[in-house]
Amino acid sequence: MSVQPSVAQAFRFADAFYEDSTAILRYALDDGVEFVERIRFPGAEGDPSGALLELLHLIVGVSYYKTAAPQLEVDADPTTADLLNRLYVDGLSEFAYVNRVDLRGRVRFAPAGDAAGDALSLPRRTAVPIGGGKDSIVTLEALKRAGEPIVAFSVGNPDPIRRTVEAAGVEHIVVERELSPALFRLNAAGALNGHVPITAIVSAIAFFAAPLYGFDAVAMSNERSASEPNLVWNGLEVNHQWSKGLQFERLFRACLAQRAPGLEWFSLLRPWSELAIARAFAQLDGYDQAFTSCNSVFRRDPARRGTGWCGECPKCRFVFLVLAPWMEPDRLVRIFGRKLLDEPEQEAGFAELLGIEAHKPFECVGEEGESAAALALLSERPDWRDAHVVRALARATADAGALLEPSADHCIPARFEGAARALL
Repeated sequence: MSVQPSVAQAFRFADAFYEDSTAILRYALDDGVEFVERIRFPGAEGDPSGALLELLHLIVGVSYYKTAAPQLEVDADPTTADLLNRLYVDGLSEFAYVNRVDLRGRVRFAPAGDAAGDALSLPRRTAVPIGGGKDSIVTLEALKRAGEPIVAFSVGNPDPIRRTVEAAGVEHIVVERELSPALFRLNAAGALNGHVPITAIVSAIAFFAAPLYGFDAVAMSNERSASEPNLVWNGLEVNHQWSKGLQFERLFRACLAQRAPGLEWFSLLRPWSELAIARAFAQLDGYDQAFTSCNSVFRRDPARRGTGWCGECPKCRFVFLVLAPWMEPDRLVRIFGRKLLDEPEQEAGFAELLGIEAHKPFECVGEEGESAAALALLSERPDWRDAHVVRALARATADAGALLEPSADHCIPARFEGAARALL
């Protein structure tokens, strides 16, 4: 490979096209590296939207831009430029922090021209992207109970996603994403690497899929606490979950309104905290042995891939913690295989969720206040209050009351306003 990532000068969006049920997205780094990503849409029968293909191309490019993070200057219509300027800076904020690369002076999508738009006529049906965790299950069940026609949607089909869809008993659309082999070769050669705003990428894929499979709405499962940053670095808020947050949701919706008027994209769970969503999940039967949020299950390397909850990572600890106030200990042990709050060696990991002596972990976990409130609730329950971590970390001042109430700050369309209230 002829390009050294550390001295690369330019990143280009080469071209994008759709053929044989596959979106082919091409990018270039200087003149020495070409990235070609393929996203396959098996069984798709509808016609693609050129406006949504262009947006997909621009958003997916963030995975390849980060290999060198050179100067980037591209023209885009004003609404798309607003979205991409934030996506390539705030969406890559964790990457920038870890690699000590400030992208604020490197990225410029310049506003120019007008957005292309496609008027689409699609049936009333809502796609629910499934990640294998509790949140998308709550969205699925809320929409089912509200009588909305739904279909599960996923990029890939790992075991937790497959089990969840089987337990839900709904139709499942599975899209296949093939990353460019050049990305892995460049990483091995010393490219910059780190977290990308994957929810933005999945959202763009789901929306491009809408006219291909026939659905007119995409209901995400992003909660309000996703908007909270992990830390502030050089005046930049660093948020592992930025593309799950409200700022991205508003920018993305504005962009979609121009490119595909009439289609809806929103988060059904936006008004609620993780604690409230966990309470809703605890009311459901049939998913305890299906769902898994632990990231070890989703590793690309089969040799390193887990088979269930590892019990040793921030995600496992947080999900256990927010479910515990609403579940009996025996039920949680059946889910996780162990009682994490009774293990003294877990105390430091739970303290990290509270922001004690460190920032909130770079993981999809809730606010520090939510963890404190969960522990406060557990300290009042006879079946949990003597657990080691509860005794060590519970703070009497933590109040769960406000965290269980919905916020009015959301983008839920009127058509769906009653759906979440069916469960939450």
